[in-house]
Amino acid sequence: MSTKSSTYPLRLPVSLKAALEKLSKEEGTSINQFVVTAVAEKIAALKTADFFEERRAKADRKLFRRVLNRRGGEPPQAGDEL
Repeated sequence: MSTKSSTYPLRLPVSLKAALEKLSKEEGTSINQFVVTAVAEKIAALKTADFFEERRAKADRKLFRRVLNRRGGEPPQAGDEL
């Protein structure tokens, strides 16, 4: 399986590049691999935040309260205690 890729010239402050070189060496990866992973993690975090914001916007608070306030069906079983 091959993945298409493209190049992007990246300009970094000298101090940031030095930190990047050190960390990627400690991780046993190339600088490129380290940057790709960091970008992927950031994108995933932002998409996750967007996902939960969309879910929150669709929430039905009245239904939520009704579910929380309903009577339970069975008493707690042995072993359910904290």
